[in-house]
Amino acid sequence: MRQLPLPFDETPAYAAEDFFAAPSNELARTWAEKPELWTNGRMVLWGEAGCGKSHLLHIWAAARGAAVHSGPALRGILASPSAPLAIDDADAAADETALLHVLNAAAEAGQPVLLTARNPPARQEFGIPDLASRLRGSLAVAIGPPDDAMLAALLARLAADRQLTLNFQVQNFLLARLPRNPAAFREAIARLDRAALANGSKITRMLAASLLADLTAEKTVIDSSFS
Repeated sequence: MRQLPLPFDETPAYAAEDFFAAPSNELARTWAEKPELWTNGRMVLWGEAGCGKSHLLHIWAAARGAAVHSGPALRGILASPSAPLAIDDADAAADETALLHVLNAAAEAGQPVLLTARNPPARQEFGIPDLASRLRGSLAVAIGPPDDAMLAALLARLAADRQLTLNFQVQNFLLARLPRNPAAFREAIARLDRAALANGSKITRMLAASLLADLTAEKTVIDSSFS
């Protein structure tokens, strides 16, 4: 009897031991340990989706007892913070007034704030000039694209987390052809897992190639819709 995959939502794991230290995130890791040196008590970690900025933010928050807020969910006026703050996806904040208030309140309370964004504040557009000033007056540190060793280690860990066996042929195929983006690796492994479970078959290069064709086709449709 074939097993049918259930559409469970995946919760990202942000354990410190699961974070991949690499040259691409070395500068960010170094500055994360020195909040007393952040410009105006704030640091913005920026980089492409899946580069590890949210993971590092959660590690930092856990180590310092910081409250973690999601930029898109930030609403209203929050109480003056008594501990450090972490704001993930700050550039996607729908309520700029709420974000500005949080930054002002943290500054008045002398609490550091760590934020993440896709782009540095200097390349972002803001509707509130004071918010633009606050964010552009913060330390901005990039997390660069992952290197080959990091991607290979990530692929191995993602497969192990799902108890998947990938032979060298499949591993090399994925490493050579997937976008060099951890988010793409996570999506590819998740889809391979679902496909193998639904078909009751092992993961082969043919299955991986079919999956990659689907991902490429989806990306083409999404890109064309924005052109």
